[in-house]
Amino acid sequence: MQKYAQDAIMYQNKTLLSELEPGDLIEFPRGAYSHWGVYIGNELVSHLAGEEDDGINAAMRPEHLFTISGVKFNKAKVSLQNFWDIVEDCAARKNNKRDGSWQPLSREKIITNATSRLGEVGYSLIYSNCEHFAKWCRYGVSKSDQVENVVTGLAVGGAAALTAGIVYAFAKFWGASAEEEEEKNKRKQ
Repeated sequence: MQKYAQDAIMYQNKTLLSELEPGDLIEFPRGAYSHWGVYIGNELVSHLAGEEDDGINAAMRPEHLFTISGVKFNKAKVSLQNFWDIVEDCAARKNNKRDGSWQPLSREKIITNATSRLGEVGYSLIYSNCEHFAKWCRYGVSKSDQVENVVTGLAVGGAAALTAGIVYAFAKFWGASAEEEEEKNKRKQ
């Protein structure tokens, strides 16, 4: 069964590679997150990646989450690599889904963006990750839907917890008041 799955992933990746056009964004699902790059052509991908790994299993430390006074950390750099060296065992996919709401730049400008920052070092999970870089190359907008989804989830979860706490406090207060009133009525009788 595992051999079949590996063959299916290999077939999907070969098919994807044959269909990609320069300037397309490639998403490399890694489980809990996705790594992103920009297809340059000739099986080459420009991406922001750590030298040891591009994500969860990398030497991620808390200081990589934020920038300090706008300074990024030396965790990753913009590199040009062969598609097969990046894809590992995941089923990569073309992801230009923002084309419907954002205007993609010309293919020439996307390639220029993707290659103009080669060797540039700097990383912040929240402000400057591989998805920020890829979307900046294609759309001129540095944005990470993954980060925004996590932040939104945390905000919704926090709001739900706050609401539950308020409901609990009111229930406790009103429940106690009702019990006290009932107790007073019993004493009067």
